[in-house]
Amino acid sequence: MGGLGHIALKIAHHLGAEVVQFTRTADKADEARALGADDVVVSTDEKAMARQKGRFDLILDTVGARHSVEPYMTALAMDGTLCLVGIPQGNIEVSPLSLIQGAKNLAGAGSGGTAETREMLDFCAGHGITADIELVRPDGIGEALDRLDRNDVRYRFVIDMAAARRP
Repeated sequence: MGGLGHIALKIAHHLGAEVVQFTRTADKADEARALGADDVVVSTDEKAMARQKGRFDLILDTVGARHSVEPYMTALAMDGTLCLVGIPQGNIEVSPLSLIQGAKNLAGAGSGGTAETREMLDFCAGHGITADIELVRPDGIGEALDRLDRNDVRYRFVIDMAAARRP
């Protein structure tokens, strides 16, 4: 549940979907629920992940870091789709059986064109959906990048360029 994921969670919630947030650590569970998640699953908990088998019609993968998609393929229902919107480094690996058993789909989605972007922005404006950010002064960019490497950001850093002009 990072910079892209927290926005996806908010949008899905406002669209009326049942939203389940996968997270690597339980410490984000309360935050996920506050943002609109109906349920939270700790993806590093093998027993919790095993209980998700065949549960989901759609999983939106917003992760930008290298990770295995296999546990999420298992969590898909028959004809379910795992849609990648995050851009992890390197290639992803998917077992052919993960797709064949259950007729599952692996898809990707880009940012859309101008009309789709306008529709999304209008929807967000109409529902008060905004990104949760931390404002960073230009002289704090190095520290922000270090924190980003440690996965210590909630949820986007925004550089305050006006601060560069202020003493």
